[in-house]
Amino acid sequence: MSEPATNTTDTAVPTFRRDQLEGFRIGVTSERRAADLIDALERRGAQVLHAPTLRMEPASNDERVIADTEAIIDARPDVVLVTTAFGVRRWLEVADAAGLGERLLATLAASAILVRGPKARGGIRAAGLDDAGMSEEETTASLVAKVLAERGSGLTVAVQAHGYLQDAVLAPLQAAGHRVVTVSPYRWSSLDEGDERIPRLVDAICTDQLDCVTFTSAPAVDALFAAAEGLGALDALLSAFRRGVVAASVGPVTSAALTAAGLRPIQPERFRMGALIRLVCERLPELRVVRAQTFHGELLIRGALVELDGCRVPLTPVPLTLLRTLISAGGSVVSREQLLRAVSSSDEHALEMALSRLRRSLVVPVITTVVKRGYRLDVIMDAGSADVVTAPASGAGSRRRTVTANRTAASR
Repeated sequence: MSEPATNTTDTAVPTFRRDQLEGFRIGVTSERRAADLIDALERRGAQVLHAPTLRMEPASNDERVIADTEAIIDARPDVVLVTTAFGVRRWLEVADAAGLGERLLATLAASAILVRGPKARGGIRAAGLDDAGMSEEETTASLVAKVLAERGSGLTVAVQAHGYLQDAVLAPLQAAGHRVVTVSPYRWSSLDEGDERIPRLVDAICTDQLDCVTFTSAPAVDALFAAAEGLGALDALLSAFRRGVVAASVGPVTSAALTAAGLRPIQPERFRMGALIRLVCERLPELRVVRAQTFHGELLIRGALVELDGCRVPLTPVPLTLLRTLISAGGSVVSREQLLRAVSSSDEHALEMALSRLRRSLVVPVITTVVKRGYRLDVIMDAGSADVVTAPASGAGSRRRTVTANRTAASR
């Protein structure tokens, strides 16, 4: 089910700064109005990977839409449920082209129009009509509940479906004795199999190359999971989200598709794209910034950026994964086998090269080789505990310091 979407502007997010999302890497799964979302994220400093998982298209056969429209006109519905602004605009366009525009408008005007949300209300008012109410939760299920609670029995209810409306959502109307007629002016379609963007997105999520993935429709969530399953990577993808990649959902319907998979998405209180952008700006610094105190100063990871000893450097995915793995160990030794598993590799030479690049990037010698055992990060205390570790004499002269660490979303 598609959530309401709005055009995004800087005014949608107070205290706009060009560095709000600096260092963070965000995946965008939407196709419709994706340019607005991508532009807003990039202007705030984010790196964006765009991989639409579904495409919204007009119904491939307008004859079916026309036939359904004629049936609705003949049925003279008591109540009309309008679920999306795009859908009602498309419906009226098809009706006009078929010479049914005036009859459809008259039919709608004679009925009680109930809308799913403000965008659908705007679509109705743009047609010169008015509605008789809006659902409380901006969902089709809530709209159905409103009819059952406030309207009589034995009604004819017309529904402008949104292309992903499941029969179970409308079943309570039929169970209550109402006659239900529907029209679907548009549908969701899968992208071409040759489109390589989705496999790149799946791989980027599974290998922790993204900090956040945004979702603006439930079908996009289902399509991503189906694509990952087809690639044999569904378990790895879900594990990456549970481990810390943030799933940002525009509203409750989209969130339901994520929570059904055992994930815990973040969601704005207002189901709008501007509110989603604001939420991402607010929560990513909290959820995806890691801090650890080392004997060379505070080490901070902000997305793909690392700060240490006054230096700020971007890291490529493999060195970044290695560093995150060492930090999560809280100063304990991490074996070569553990590091290889972290980067999904069995090439020890490639691991050595990646560790060498990481050490050069960090400038100061914060990674220690423990002979025949592995590697450790010279943190002053375990990032997850309150026990202070005494610095060795060769490091900071037996001084004792404290440390703060913000864990990733996986621990929240």
